Amino acid sequence: MRIFLALIGLMVSLVACADGNAPEKYQAGVHYTVLDAPVRTADASKIEVTEVFWYGCGHCYHFEPLVQPWKKALADDVNFVQSPAMWNGAMELHARAFYVAKALGVSEQMHGPLFEAMNVAGKRLANEAEIQEIFVANGVDADKFTKAFSSFGVTGQVRQADARARSYRITGTPELVVEGKYRISAKEAGGQPQMLEVASFLIEKVRAERAK
Repeated sequence: MRIFLALIGLMVSLVACADGNAPEKYQAGVHYTVLDAPVRTADASKIEVTEVFWYGCGHCYHFEPLVQPWKKALADDVNFVQSPAMWNGAMELHARAFYVAKALGVSEQMHGPLFEAMNVAGKRLANEAEIQEIFVANGVDADKFTKAFSSFGVTGQVRQADARARSYRITGTPELVVEGKYRISAKEAGGQPQMLEVASFLIEKVRAERAK
């Protein structure tokens, strides 16, 4: 009997050890990339998830219906932010539109229309006048838009977003960055829904790291 109980105890110990050494579901270098130099987050008290996007990106447009409900379900200790990518002058204009909306307090009001203008209506939004037209059509005062568009505050945020994307070493859009150090692409994760699964995994990983 004692021998039997000892064998049972040994088996339980072996299983526990095996579980403790089991490989993680998502692997660095396979499903996500660990940045060589972590990027400072906006609020160190929270776990940050950043979506890097572009209004003219069809993949980003189709990612929106997935990421919005996921974002709303995040716990209070997670801070979700969006950061526009910009590799040329046109993308800088679109990034400026994003921060103009934030400055005027109409982000929720303008985010969808800006996506739809480029991805549904086929507008290029190649200059300030074309962007202003979208804002005015959605209830934003033209003079307020003009003042915000070239404001010091908006210009500073555009520059910061550009520097942030460079530090993330973004390879395309959309991409997610967790805690300023784990970057996720659809190619690595296996698709857009899987990007969110990997992000959820990394949020838990950061929680565990912080708990230690």
